[in-house]
Amino acid sequence: MNPQAFIRLSIGSLGLRVPATTLNGAKSWRSALSFPCVCEIRLRGFPVQTALIPLVSSPETSPDTNNIASSFYLQESDLKALLAPGCLLKHHACLEIVVFTGRNGTHCGIGIKRQQIGTFKLEVSPEWGNGRPVILFNGWIHIGKNKWVNGNPGAELHLRVKLDPDPRYIFQFENKTKLSPQIDLLQGTIKQPIFSCKFSQDRVSPRDPLSNFWSSSFDGSELDIRNRERKGWNVKIHDLSGSAVAAAFITTPFVPSTGRDWVARSNPGAWLIVRSDVCMPESWHPWGKLEAWRERGIRDSICCRFHLLTEGQEWGDLLMSEILISAEKGGEFYIDTDRQVRAASSPLHSPRVSGAFAALSPAASGFVMSCRVQGEGKCSKPLVQLAMRHVTCVEDVAIFMALAAAVDLSIETCRPFRRKLRRSASHSW
Repeated sequence: MNPQAFIRLSIGSLGLRVPATTLNGAKSWRSALSFPCVCEIRLRGFPVQTALIPLVSSPETSPDTNNIASSFYLQESDLKALLAPGCLLKHHACLEIVVFTGRNGTHCGIGIKRQQIGTFKLEVSPEWGNGRPVILFNGWIHIGKNKWVNGNPGAELHLRVKLDPDPRYIFQFENKTKLSPQIDLLQGTIKQPIFSCKFSQDRVSPRDPLSNFWSSSFDGSELDIRNRERKGWNVKIHDLSGSAVAAAFITTPFVPSTGRDWVARSNPGAWLIVRSDVCMPESWHPWGKLEAWRERGIRDSICCRFHLLTEGQEWGDLLMSEILISAEKGGEFYIDTDRQVRAASSPLHSPRVSGAFAALSPAASGFVMSCRVQGEGKCSKPLVQLAMRHVTCVEDVAIFMALAAAVDLSIETCRPFRRKLRRSASHSW
């Protein structure tokens, strides 16, 4: 398998140093600096990112170099666009970090308006595409209009800007998951078959090794009320030899909450993601748990929450991702320890700290995977990106394909139960 080139631009080790004499010379900063300072990190063509900047009181102290505040991931086409001069610009695009004091609002009845302290700019250059690690900047730098205030240094920003090659594999399901499609590796315009997946809506057979993971509540005598619960769905990922190497199946049924016609956060459905044992054929090991439910609003969303399961620990100990996906338009599910997941209900863990991913290196961090799916009633054909550094064998890839399949199927399992379906789709429930 040949990966596609990506680079990771990381900004970290942030800190702000403002001498006391400067504060006395700028009284309007005094109340604002009682709150954490913030910065906006801008790169043309990408969404603006924000980060807190801690104040550094001691001149000898430098912020932690391992603390990453923001990351951008660039493909070759992104870099070409950044190196091309804009319509009204003579220079290439810049990485721009704008630092503000305080925040908008009130404090003790006194209005506080955030003020801009200064800006750091770093021009994009051709060396960004050399394909090797480069530290573009590391250390303190004066920001703002006045480098000196009353004979003393003005505000200084500490940061570390680094480029790292971060190649990825890109895969795509040839059709929606329920049609048991082939999965291809994309290499430019070339598609290389890698896996096939087999979807089933029936309960796992007692003779199937996966039946060991079913809850005791799923016995043969239980009636399946088709219009009130969705269970028994499972999908297996097969390699080119036909061997099943990963799977995802529903362990907690998707059922409407009391007094509602949708799966609510209080009672989410759940998938168990398992991987095969290379040394013991027909043996499976739990790897992850994906919970999903519907968030009602002006425009409904499907929330997908992924927990990593590790040996000797209870389910749900390691929350790795919690993402809202538009029920109508679809969206992106991802695992990325550098990105701030605003929808997360509890802190996310870094695999580097937790010793986590069974399929990955213990030193894993940053971008892990992403899966783009379509909304309800659309042919999804999930598109999956996977960081190369997390892959040691084809089985490592398969487990993420099983997770992607579970995300795609969750769009359907979380549909309202009373919604009228098209005749062509009614047999699927």
